[in-house]
Amino acid sequence: MHRLEESASSQSQSSVQIGYIGGGSRGWAHTLINDVLQCDDLAGTVSLYDVDYEAAEQNAKLANALTSRSDANGAWTFEARRNVNDALADADFVICSIQDPVDETFVHDIDVPQEYGIYQTVADTVGPGGVLRSLRAIPQYREIAATVREQCPDAWVINYTNPMTVCTRTLYEEYPDINAIGLCHEVFETQRLLADIAERYVDDAADVTADEIDVNVKGINHFTWADEAHWHGHDLFQYLERELEERKPIPGFDPGELDDESYWTNHHQIAFDLYDRFGLLGAAGDRHLAEFVPWYLDIDEPEEIQRWGIRLTPSSARTDDGEGPAKMDQYLSGDAAFEFTESGEKVVDIMRALEGLEPIKTHVNHPNRGQTPDLPTGAVVETNAVITGGGVAPITAGDLPREVRSMVLTAVHNQETLIDAGFAGDLDLAFQAFLNEPLVTVHRDAARELFAELVDRERDYLQDYDLEGAAVLEG
Repeated sequence: MHRLEESASSQSQSSVQIGYIGGGSRGWAHTLINDVLQCDDLAGTVSLYDVDYEAAEQNAKLANALTSRSDANGAWTFEARRNVNDALADADFVICSIQDPVDETFVHDIDVPQEYGIYQTVADTVGPGGVLRSLRAIPQYREIAATVREQCPDAWVINYTNPMTVCTRTLYEEYPDINAIGLCHEVFETQRLLADIAERYVDDAADVTADEIDVNVKGINHFTWADEAHWHGHDLFQYLERELEERKPIPGFDPGELDDESYWTNHHQIAFDLYDRFGLLGAAGDRHLAEFVPWYLDIDEPEEIQRWGIRLTPSSARTDDGEGPAKMDQYLSGDAAFEFTESGEKVVDIMRALEGLEPIKTHVNHPNRGQTPDLPTGAVVETNAVITGGGVAPITAGDLPREVRSMVLTAVHNQETLIDAGFAGDLDLAFQAFLNEPLVTVHRDAARELFAELVDRERDYLQDYDLEGAAVLEG
């Protein structure tokens, strides 16, 4: 985040109503609780809605208990709501972070394509997994947008759910006058990488933080690119060639070498390989970048991806291991203390900015209004924006190099096709996007079988589609 001049009104307190869809989570919901309770110039009510009401109720109970702690600065009340209309009624802000049952959806998105020789490092944005997750999300986000239109038409909607681009784009397609942005933390990791580079190559640079790095980003979520980066007037791109030479050979690991590392490990090898090939730095984590192109994941065995300094994320890493509920029980019983931390997320800063307290500059996902002139108008793109009490003003990021633009456009056109398919309930149209995914490198008939198998396994979550009339499911 880049702070601009501080407003004189920043010392006052604004009262806001937040509706949280996905309020039963142990992840983003706890992050929001952590962040709002450390904010002393916003106050109000957070209405937590979740299809699992009991989980939302537990989060409300935990959060209300935390408000009495001396290190909780915010004056907030938390309420669990059984009905989404009640949660969003007259809301100033709507936050979305939802997830279908992993063992009934996400596990299939990862495991089934592997049976066809298609490997994915994340499976939530593009590739077979991204397509299926999009198809599940579009009806859900149409409902969210319709509820916002009815209950809080002027609210700002802040989306954290993947696939970020498709979810945010659906909100605007259903309710064109909506105020919505998508937030992702991937670029922050790139800013931390560039902060390290500043410390190594700029004389007298020490203790450089990610917030101090001003980076120009462009593209779409998880396939974002940086072509400029500065730290206090120092051009950091001039050091990338030296950094590239230091990191060579790329790829620089052996298959199996990372078996003991985290599934989420990232050595920025793909980001720098893309820089080496195209002159722009990949500004998302390598696990995401790898899925937008056909060559990094062209492997025969899972261990081969480790050559690039990353690991495949198995479905077992996505299922609930019980730690979340166990921790919640400990929090509520008093056996463990909820620790307030610096989360690094910007949602509270963005709400403060939109309330007119303190403007900021940060990256957001927002419909293209010219900030990326060479990408389609209306497509959701990721660039910097200035956020004030007057709203969100995306900053022109400039054009992409031709070959990079070609790769990005493939993803954009697939996402737009999925939006059309989702609104029409047309799985045959969705299959066209599926076939055009760079990771779907199998024979057309095998691709059809894979698509049909994924739909069959997840059909309970695809009831808004014409399952009976889809030719692609008939064989």
